[in-house]
Amino acid sequence: MMVNTGTVVFCADIGGSFIKFGISRQQGDVTVLTKVATPTQSWDEFVLALQVLLSEHGSEVPEDTPLAISTAGLVSPQSGEVMASNIPAFAGHNLAAELTQLLKRKVSVANDADCFALAEAHVGEAMGMPVVIGIILGTGVGGGLVFNGQLVRGHGGVTGEWGHGAITRTELVIDNELVKVPRLPCGCGQTGCLDMLGGARGIERLHFELHQQKLDSHDIIAGWEEGNLQAALTFKAWVLLVSEPLALMVNILGPTKIVVGGGLATVIPLIAALDQQVRGATLHHYPAPLVVPGKYVNQGGLVGASVLGRQH
Repeated sequence: MMVNTGTVVFCADIGGSFIKFGISRQQGDVTVLTKVATPTQSWDEFVLALQVLLSEHGSEVPEDTPLAISTAGLVSPQSGEVMASNIPAFAGHNLAAELTQLLKRKVSVANDADCFALAEAHVGEAMGMPVVIGIILGTGVGGGLVFNGQLVRGHGGVTGEWGHGAITRTELVIDNELVKVPRLPCGCGQTGCLDMLGGARGIERLHFELHQQKLDSHDIIAGWEEGNLQAALTFKAWVLLVSEPLALMVNILGPTKIVVGGGLATVIPLIAALDQQVRGATLHHYPAPLVVPGKYVNQGGLVGASVLGRQH
């Protein structure tokens, strides 16, 4: 896939609450111009919001300057529809095709986790590597896959979604003690998904199940770093639960690097412990760290969009 690194691209990161809008004059560099509320209920209002943003910030660039969008939800490469439960305005619309016509410019769209993976593979911690997995450990669990610089888009937009499927264990052995872990019902309709225990909310659920204690994930992390025994048990269990499906994904895809985004990526000792556990469970020996915090933990959507908008 050819990439024109010098093209000016507008970038938008669309979530259920806000649209972050910026401009990229060089791949990897994005200047955030503004942030506005996302019109989640109305397609017409959503299109109007983009038209206003492009009009207000487009006076110094060509009228057909492309727009690249990073969005919450699954982006189907077959229909172009975005399945985002928190943005019902997208339902029934081929986002890229319709916006290209309405905004009179090329519009490209990808899932935010996919954009994060794309950013890390082109200008981040896995720059130039042939097989890159980007994983999100934020509120929940997500992921994306880049192969030779190109985003892999699976059927229905599902690729790298390692947080779903009946994959969590019910028993763990920690410090020679048997620890029972529940398989919880997931919002996707299945039971036992890692998404329910692997993200920040998952840490809170896991801590409650192990200790019957409701704490915020920040407090649990702080307790773990301070040597609290209950928090330490929670994180030992978390590392075991998260490392197993991640090691399976390593054995299936053979990544050169796994780059972590989301809030938990900032907890460096936690990612180091996860990396050590994963590398001990894979068929291939990785002598250097495999699972590492990303360069674009907070801006991965916009930076990835800056790459997406330049690919032809």
